[in-house]
Parts: sequence; C-alpha cells; structure tokens
Amino acid sequence: MTIMTRRTALIASASLLAMPSLARAQGAPIHLGTLTPLTGAGGPYGPVMANCVKSVITEVNGVGGVLGRQVQLTSEDDQTNPEAGLRAARKLIDIDRVAAIMGTWASSVTTAVAPLCWENKTFLTTVSGADSITALPHNGWLIRTQPNTTLQGRKFGEYAVELGGKKMFFMAPQTPFTQSQLANMKPPIEAAGGSIELLIYDAAKPSLRTEVDQAMRARPDIIILGGYTPDTTVLLRDIFRAGYRGKLLAYAYSVNQQMIGSLPHDVTEGIYTLAPSPAQGSGGFDRVKRIVGNDNPDPYTCQIYDQVNLVLMAMAVGNDATGQGIHDNIRRVSQGGGDKVDNVMDGLRAIAAGKKVDYDGASGPCDFTDAGDITDCKFRYDQVRGGQQTLIRIA
Repeated sequence: MTIMTRRTALIASASLLAMPSLARAQGAPIHLGTLTPLTGAGGPYGPVMANCVKSVITEVNGVGGVLGRQVQLTSEDDQTNPEAGLRAARKLIDIDRVAAIMGTWASSVTTAVAPLCWENKTFLTTVSGADSITALPHNGWLIRTQPNTTLQGRKFGEYAVELGGKKMFFMAPQTPFTQSQLANMKPPIEAAGGSIELLIYDAAKPSLRTEVDQAMRARPDIIILGGYTPDTTVLLRDIFRAGYRGKLLAYAYSVNQQMIGSLPHDVTEGIYTLAPSPAQGSGGFDRVKRIVGNDNPDPYTCQIYDQVNLVLMAMAVGNDATGQGIHDNIRRVSQGGGDKVDNVMDGLRAIAAGKKVDYDGASGPCDFTDAGDITDCKFRYDQVRGGQQTLIRIA
C-alpha cells in the first residue's frame, strides 16, 4: 500500500498548479478530426499523418488534456476524392461535432470541404497547395502549411531552367492547381529564353501512350510530370517505352520511394523531384522522426504535426475550445514574437505561465498571411539514383 506523506502531497499539488492547462482534466471532451487520404492516390501519406496527430493528442491527454478536458480524435478517410471527402466532413461536423478538421491533402478535397467548414464554424487546416483555396471567401476559417502553387510553380520553373531546359512539356491531369502551376512556371522559363507547353490527360486511363507520343513530337528536353502517384506510374512506363532520353522533373509526392520500388530501376532512374522541405534539424522535426519511426518523414506529416500543435495551443491561449476560439487565436501562438516553442507540451506550459508563445515547427516557421498562406518555406531537391531518392540540396 502506498502512503502519501504531507511532503509528497505538497509536491504533487505544486506540480498541478504549475501546469493548470495540462492537468485535472474534467468535463466533456474536446472533439477534433483528421480528414486525410487513407486510401486513393494520397494513401501513402494519410495513415501516417493521422497517426502522428493521434500521438500528439495521446501525449497531451496523458498529462490532463487542454483546458481541463481530454481531447478526443476522430480520423476519417477522404479517399483522395472530393465526394467522399465531403461525406466524411459532414460526419465529422454533424455527428462528431469537431472544432477543427485537420490535414486535407488533395486540393479538390479541400475545395469541396472548405465551404462546409466555414458555414458551420469548424476550423480547417490543410496541406493542399492550389492558389484557389485561400482565394475562397473563408473569412479566416482556414490556414494551410503547404506553400501555394504560385510559389511552387516558380520553383519548378526555376529548377527546370537550372537543369538546362529550353523546351519544356508539362503533362498533368486536370486538378485545381494545374493552370496555376503552369502560369507560375512560365515567367522564369520564358525569361531564360525557354518555352513550355501543356497537355492535360485523363488520369483514369490505363495507358497514356497516345499522350506521350504527342509530347515526343514536341521534342522537349524536359518533361514535367504534374500528376498523382497512380497516373504518374502509368505515364512513366509509357515514357520509358517510347524511348524518351530527356530529363524528367516531378512532384516528390508522386514519385515517392514506394512508387520507385514498384517500378524497374530503368523506368525511374534519373528523375528529378521537388517538394517543400520540412525544417530538418529542428526540434519539431526530430519529434516527428521519433513519432513515425523514420529519419525522413514526409512534409505532409510534418505539416499536420504543426497543425495539431497550433490548434491545441490556440484553444488554450483563448480559453475557448470551439472552432471560433481556434479562428480567433491561432495567429496569437504562431507569430508576432514571444517564447519560441516547437511542441504543444512546451507551448501549453508557457501559456499556463502567462507567457506569449511563437511556434516554429517541424515544417518551419508557421507565419500566416491574412488569407491563410504561409509566408515562406524551404524546398527539397532530389534525384532518383540506383532506386533511391537521393538528396541534392535543401534551399
């Protein structure tokens, strides 16, 4: 039998008082949701993203939760499909009564879900990149940790020029970001005396050889691949069979290690990829590495880690666990100076002590414009060599 002495009782009481927002959880739970692609084109990322959020919430609940309440997480599958995503979002909002939905991945899903969120005062955090998303009349009800396609397109154009391209060909399915990506690739390419053409293809076709032959007739020195993993896999096979000998540049989320391992090395060898880079070497990045058990966690998992940290701290600093509370307070913990923190545990302690916090996380600084875009980030440049994604640089 354990006997509590007066001294140990005093120590325990002092510990509780030192962390009032972390301890003595009582009352109804706080409901949060993830809406990630557990299946479909985004399937390689969604499960890891959802599990990362679960791990953060489990840690917070282990010391008492937020605002004296446990946090309950519900994870749904958007199937990388806007219709399925909309159904899942309705469940999260109408049945689970979540204060925030985190992690929407495909831009088409985010575009479908966002109006439902702002109409119901449910805060939305996303890793989608289409420029059109933050142009929606969301009135501050969403933020994204992914750079928009204005920034991404410019980086692609600049890198294509750096790779020596003069005649580029952009092959992509019709997505909410295709035209914006093209529009922002053009200026650096054309400023360097180059040109770029666009071919839109049907991502559901089992063969894209006709489209590849059309691209080949243009004699491009670089083909830029703008699709998701399933259709890019089809496209790469047909490009290889057509005997193309120029350079290939793709999104790192589509030409990922899982896809590379599923194809013969000759098909993927030499492909250049580009992606927003996590903040490697930061405390937040190291925490995500430990959570996922991987020394190279993908950028989306790093971003959703930051999203759940920000959501929980926003509720704490505003003393309000509703979507409105997150809406009103998320920038209070993400920017504007204060004690630098890279995790919710340190953030909640600082908030409980009356300190202002400024969160920099696993994906980098989380400073947002009025429209909800991050202001800057680094990019990771890789090349497939010997069946492995090989880092060229981060800049």
